[in-house]
Amino acid sequence: MSNVPACPVCGLENTYPDGENYMCADCGHEWPIQAAAEENDERIVKDSNGNVLADGDAVVLIKDLKVKGSSTTLKQGTKVKSIRLVGGDHEVDCKMDAGNFMLKACYLKKV
Repeated sequence: MSNVPACPVCGLENTYPDGENYMCADCGHEWPIQAAAEENDERIVKDSNGNVLADGDAVVLIKDLKVKGSSTTLKQGTKVKSIRLVGGDHEVDCKMDAGNFMLKACYLKKV
């Protein structure tokens, strides 16, 4: 099965990529590939080195992080197993010994 979406105008699946656009062979409708990716919420989250992160990955903190509203500090080099990607400013949801945290991917490195 192909990952090319059905035409948003006629609903038929006789579509194909053509450069930076998708084309419908039946009705002739043309729409950008980037817009189709945004509709599917295919958000790409990258770590500090540019590696793509996915649910279930293991990561390491690259910097000491102070927890807002607490005296707790998450130490550099702490390994976090089984992350979960979520929407918003803090893209990574994780569970550590110190508790559950939402982290920004720019402070993480994929293991």
